[in-house]
Amino acid sequence: MRARRSLLFAPGDREEVHAKALAAGPDIVCIDLEDAVAPTRKAIARDIAVPFLRADPRVERALRINSPRSAEGLRDLLAVIAARPDAGVIFLPKVATADEVRWVDDLLSESGLSLGLGVLIESVEGLENVVPILSASPRIVFAMFGGADLSAELGVEISETPLLYARSRVVHAAKLAGIDVLDVPSLAFRDEAVVRADARHAKALGFTGKGVIHPSNVAVVNATFSPTPDEVAAAERVMEAYRASETGLAVVDGKLVERPVIRAMERILALHGIGQTDEKK
Repeated sequence: MRARRSLLFAPGDREEVHAKALAAGPDIVCIDLEDAVAPTRKAIARDIAVPFLRADPRVERALRINSPRSAEGLRDLLAVIAARPDAGVIFLPKVATADEVRWVDDLLSESGLSLGLGVLIESVEGLENVVPILSASPRIVFAMFGGADLSAELGVEISETPLLYARSRVVHAAKLAGIDVLDVPSLAFRDEAVVRADARHAKALGFTGKGVIHPSNVAVVNATFSPTPDEVAAAERVMEAYRASETGLAVVDGKLVERPVIRAMERILALHGIGQTDEKK
């Protein structure tokens, strides 16, 4: 499996920060052609950012394009197709319907590209259609909850209680689709305690990771979404009992262990292994 605990955004038109982002240790580095780039610099950013997409054993590379419903988004997609990267993820913002995802999927398939897709849910229409959106393409590898635009549409603050339903709905759709799901970055990125608290809240809701907008937040987010020693020990006990069972069923602490629990324990141990590798680097 691939860990997707943290996704670090970097502006597309600032090539000097791209290497720093890769060195910060996130699981995903996402070069941004959308919100982080001024309209007058879109073409410059595109020329710089598209070559960023390529295979990299250290980190998953992603490119957030402009909305595929816009002229800039279409230019972004055509630039990617022309560059023909061998790996990476196209991150789609402001996705409102499943047709948008299917259209991009068809375009990439026609071009013979095996790129993955990420989907950002950040509108009331996108939230309403989130289940079909996240199931629209086998290319989708992760989704992200976008709280800023959605909270503005809802007329609420970006805080836990007003956005609880929206967050949970996105998590539910992602689990149904079998993909990773990341929470919105913490805007108070200079306050480590806030970042940690936000990450813990997201993990408690079922998110598998969180976006970050500053390299200093990566270590905190990675640590939060990595298994605790108690979680690892419990997973090892469950898996030991499961492997010892001749019937494919196991009982641990008087409780029957079924296949969904086994999958969850396997994920915990896999993430633990990834975390150990991180520590050795």
